[in-house]
Amino acid sequence: MKYPVAILLLGCLVVLDSCQNSIQQEGEFNLLPQPQEISISGTSALSVEDVTHYFNADGSELAPAGELLSGLSSAENPSGAQLSFKIDQSLSIKDEGYTLEIEQESITITGKDRAGLLYGFMTLNQLLVDALEQDVNLPLCSIEDYPLLSYRAIHLDVKHHLEKKDYYYHLMDKLAQYKVNAIILEVEDKLGYERQPIVGSEDALSIEEWKSLSDYALERNIEISPLVQGLGHASFILKHEQYADLRDDPDSDWAFNPLDPETYELQFDLYLDAFEAMPHGRYLHVGGDEVHTTGRGSGKTELELQLTWLNKVCSFAEDHGRIPIFWDDMPLKYAGLYSPMFQTNLSREKVDSIWSANEHKLVEYLDLFPKNCIYMRWNYSHPQAEGNIKAMEWFAENGMQVMGATAGQTRWVLMPQNESNMENIRSFAQSSIEKGIDGLLLTLWDDDSPHFELYMRGILAFAEYSWSGEKRSMDEIKAVFRQREYAHAVAGEEYGFVDRLELMAAWWNRALLKGSSRNALRRMDEPLSEGIIDLPLSDKKGEWSKMHKGELEIASKILEDSEAVAETLSEMTKLANRNQYRLDIYAQVNELIRFSAHALLALNAYDIALDEAGEAAALLEIEALPGKLAGLREELEGVFGETRNLSKPDGYILDQDHHHHLANQTLSFDWLYTAELFFLEKTANEILFR
Repeated sequence: MKYPVAILLLGCLVVLDSCQNSIQQEGEFNLLPQPQEISISGTSALSVEDVTHYFNADGSELAPAGELLSGLSSAENPSGAQLSFKIDQSLSIKDEGYTLEIEQESITITGKDRAGLLYGFMTLNQLLVDALEQDVNLPLCSIEDYPLLSYRAIHLDVKHHLEKKDYYYHLMDKLAQYKVNAIILEVEDKLGYERQPIVGSEDALSIEEWKSLSDYALERNIEISPLVQGLGHASFILKHEQYADLRDDPDSDWAFNPLDPETYELQFDLYLDAFEAMPHGRYLHVGGDEVHTTGRGSGKTELELQLTWLNKVCSFAEDHGRIPIFWDDMPLKYAGLYSPMFQTNLSREKVDSIWSANEHKLVEYLDLFPKNCIYMRWNYSHPQAEGNIKAMEWFAENGMQVMGATAGQTRWVLMPQNESNMENIRSFAQSSIEKGIDGLLLTLWDDDSPHFELYMRGILAFAEYSWSGEKRSMDEIKAVFRQREYAHAVAGEEYGFVDRLELMAAWWNRALLKGSSRNALRRMDEPLSEGIIDLPLSDKKGEWSKMHKGELEIASKILEDSEAVAETLSEMTKLANRNQYRLDIYAQVNELIRFSAHALLALNAYDIALDEAGEAAALLEIEALPGKLAGLREELEGVFGETRNLSKPDGYILDQDHHHHLANQTLSFDWLYTAELFFLEKTANEILFR
């Protein structure tokens, strides 16, 4: 177990400055996000059970601040309360900041504002949880805390599925615990539009249902703003025959014609409904990325067409009290400045030279760039690249507002990978803090649609880095994640199974394939022959196993790792005090990965069988695979389905799937098992029924 602060004897004075991160005074008090300043001077006389009453001079009630505080009663005077709190706007710290003092028999929280008071409660709740789990008293401590980024938003993308409604309310509680204060909600067709009802899917939540969630979130200092895709990414609208005349390319449902006035009548109707559904958001994200238009052969340049569209939607947003946000990639791509943003091998000198040669393509249209818009610079892999930094600087130097977007989920199938993308989250958060940018968005794309619970490690890393900056290493944050999300007892490295499972998931994604991706299989003319791995031939025994020796060795190692992960999950389930459901989801992911390894090893047994008896036994294993997958599906979908709507409504219209989104390829949950289903069909055709 790694902790950066040594275990200290009771009574020693410990001062943890803004670079230190763990508190140990009889108990281990690990907070997330890490406070800016915290000092400990011993152990108080207060146990968790002692904290029963609160007092506030203006008579206000406790904000929704965690399970252990929700049962407190109001006291008539300060002497009858262990917890006193107030708001003091003269507090000399940033907005959303607070101070928290725990003395021998009293706790005092002072918030700079309502949000700061709420976050003081959240920190206290974490201290109470740690004390309860370790059966120790609260520490004598002093905390001064505030965020380094003022806008800390996550992306809630519901384009391909909805969770059950209760899940979103629980999610608001979760995000508030970790001081996330905003959501960009990409609704696509999951909002029941009233002005253009054709667009909303049958299972969409109504305007009133989304508004109720927005109200609930606001009580927890979470501001929900809509993202309604426009110009491009418009398939959820333009797939409908009624809107086909608005397409830029009549044969493609991807992009609007930016020169058709009816484009704006439609988009503005969708915006108005989204404003009603999310009334407290200050922003309207208009999308605008990954699109090429001609204006039906108008002869205008792509940049001119995009800026024509952008000015119209930004003016509408401003007229309705919203600040528009726009993905900034296409103007940079049109100008030949896109690639350097992702090339870490380019020096600043080289990047400057590329800009010198191409910047005129942007300057030519500089007056057309709206100044009331936030240009959101997304980079999910290399935010530290000089080209990415240069792009953000260019917008700012030319009078435009800039914000960054990192990612906790991109196109990963089954679960996030690359250590939940924590390094890139850290890098973009730190550069945003250093450059004085006010906010950062954590995108969580639903394109290939893992269970949302599997995003939580990345979300908590984002909460840490965007509030506190870089105070802890990734290993330390992983340990705190386990403590905060499951139990103090499982904070140690021996319970760090997620990194191993991520690597296994990366293998699983292509294990049954020739080299193509799962996403492409359903687009192939002959997926069995073009996409699925070749199978052993009965008249060439042993050749297949030799050809796939390396992959079979990996499959054997996957089974060993899978067993180790299963054992860890079983132990954690016994020890965890919360979020056991997420452990159940991880267990189902582990079983699905295990199936592919079993399948390959069954083929190996068939290929190397030395006699008829051995071959017959191997064939029985292969014959059993469909039943194993069916049983696995039943269990996995039972677990996933506790919070998630797994199937699209009957009659739902799938779009043209320009980006090969797995979750857009079937009405049922079959898309998750695309490779497995094709693989089983191929084994039936070529081995079992040959």
